[in-house]
Amino acid sequence: MQIAILAGGLATRLQLLTERIPKSMIMIEGKPFLQYQLEFLKKGRVTNIVLCVGYLSEQIETYFGDGKRFCVDIKYSRERERLLGTAGALKNAEGLLEEEFFVVYGDSYLFLNFKEVLGHFQKFNKSALMVVYKNDDKYDKSNVVVENGMIKKYDKKHKTEDMIYIDYGVSILRKKVLDMIPRNEVYSLEELVPALINQNEMLAFETSERFYEMGSYRGLEEFKNYALYLRRKEGEKVK
Repeated sequence: MQIAILAGGLATRLQLLTERIPKSMIMIEGKPFLQYQLEFLKKGRVTNIVLCVGYLSEQIETYFGDGKRFCVDIKYSRERERLLGTAGALKNAEGLLEEEFFVVYGDSYLFLNFKEVLGHFQKFNKSALMVVYKNDDKYDKSNVVVENGMIKKYDKKHKTEDMIYIDYGVSILRKKVLDMIPRNEVYSLEELVPALINQNEMLAFETSERFYEMGSYRGLEEFKNYALYLRRKEGEKVK
């Protein structure tokens, strides 16, 4: 299994914290957020990582290197001249990506059995899959409609009553999907996903576990509390 982590954005909602550091490097209980992501992936035996980096990426590369210190293998896809958006970053990483791969946002901490999700995806001859959570606007505005195991609507800007699910922050794409993304142009997943939906190519996989995000101050505080819980739990194990 291969995972591309989108860690190149400007994090405008956290501007006071990210003026001099990338969002993935915000320190929480003594380690950067990205380290929590990698440690969780490693526990799930997912060690093939492509980091799509851009803004202040040298800080990420200096800290994580090739990933061996964290028992994972990291390759970097760098947006050097300008940021290309979430889908554009994947197109930029095309040469590093396998025939099917996971996509994870760099500000999400997720509780997911990646092997189970991949197994579901491989049962169907579809180009993409989105993991969804029945959110009912609890942690953020719901933005997805699911019908008969397929994503039928996705819109982060225009909420409708039938949207009870939210994008969990994990997708699977077949590499051929990258042909839909223009090269060297700014292009987002918010543009790519509706195109896949229109082609009836995007499966849904529902998870019942909540997610954490640190793309907002509220989400950051929630994850800090969870990280503190993890630290105390580890301390109890040591004792």
